Amino acid sequence: MARIAGVNLPNQKRLEIGLTYIYGIGQPTARKVAASLALDPDTKIRDLTEDEVSKLRAYIDENVQVEGDLRRERSQAIKRLGEIGAYRGIRHRRGLPVHGQRTRTNARTRKGPAKTVGRGKKAK
Repeated sequence: MARIAGVNLPNQKRLEIGLTYIYGIGQPTARKVAASLALDPDTKIRDLTEDEVSKLRAYIDENVQVEGDLRRERSQAIKRLGEIGAYRGIRHRRGLPVHGQRTRTNARTRKGPAKTVGRGKKAK
């Protein structure tokens, strides 16, 4: 099992897909990494040699921002928006959609499960 950037890559997956298990690497970046190292993206991770794994590890450490560094940078950017009082920062703080989506209906991913409100008791 190859371990790159603190992530164990699954042996049975192709290189192109296996690299996407690393936070910050999607399929386009995985293709670029494989192409720049002249590796076949269809190779299974279990079939990579130790030399190829070490080349991958070195390339990703030098050229791609991944895992902890990327998570830290993204959280600091969101925190900065909240501190300066930007609209986007306020939406992040309140747990509402940030990019202008409607919230009267939908938006359940950001708002969480619906809190059903009853109509209350009738006054006598």
